[in-house]
Amino acid sequence: MTIKICLAGITGWTGKKVAEAILQSEDLQLVSAVSRKAAGKNIGDLLDLKDKKCNWEISGSVEEALVTPVDVFVDYTSAAAVRAHVDCALSHKTFVIVGSSGLSAKDYEQIEKEALRQAVGVISCGNFAITAALAKHFALIAAKFLPHREIIDYAYEGKMDAPSGTARELAEALANVKANELGLPIEKTIGDKNARGAQIAGTPVHSIRLPSYKAGFETIFGLSNERISIKHDAGQGAEPYVAGTLLAIRKVQQIKGLVRGMDTLLFGESA
Repeated sequence: MTIKICLAGITGWTGKKVAEAILQSEDLQLVSAVSRKAAGKNIGDLLDLKDKKCNWEISGSVEEALVTPVDVFVDYTSAAAVRAHVDCALSHKTFVIVGSSGLSAKDYEQIEKEALRQAVGVISCGNFAITAALAKHFALIAAKFLPHREIIDYAYEGKMDAPSGTARELAEALANVKANELGLPIEKTIGDKNARGAQIAGTPVHSIRLPSYKAGFETIFGLSNERISIKHDAGQGAEPYVAGTLLAIRKVQQIKGLVRGMDTLLFGESA
């Protein structure tokens, strides 16, 4: 059966590539989309489509877009908007894919409760790329054996949220494997304690925002006289995130509640 989709953030860096991939898929159908800056524009004109059968107008809000029933709502917008969008989709009993960052552990706790109440599924991935999923998976394996760790979160200079959704998801998943052991408690740090990074689920996370980076993360584990670094770097194109997003779209209707992480989709709950 064809899966009907609403995509929020269709004009964005990743959203546009996801939209193009959906339109090329035989089992997926893009029936509505959301973009504040492109509201009212024709979808065919926006994506320069030759197939003029796809000629509906883009909505300015999720509430407006979901007037047309869909199976799956996909969000690639912003940290400021994503929570309200997810809540709106869940209120319509719609399955949800979250590709936007900015949600906290408490947000996810509330989202999971509402998804279960509505008997729908939510898949949220800080990073849909297969290489990022592998880097997270390897880090979770390492955490079983290595008690000391810190995370570096890399992104472009204009990224507004910190840490990234990928780094936050990783830190919280690591805490579920084993508690981090700090050589010196943060409160005993002399000087500016913020220099030790944001403390996310017990792991220090250091966010770098500079030109020449796009997105990436590094988990560093240390022992006496040795260390291991597990690093993921993304290029400038959005293509790596498309296949993972489509996989999540195809799987989400089999889920009730919340699944976090592309690695969980690929490898299951345990590392």
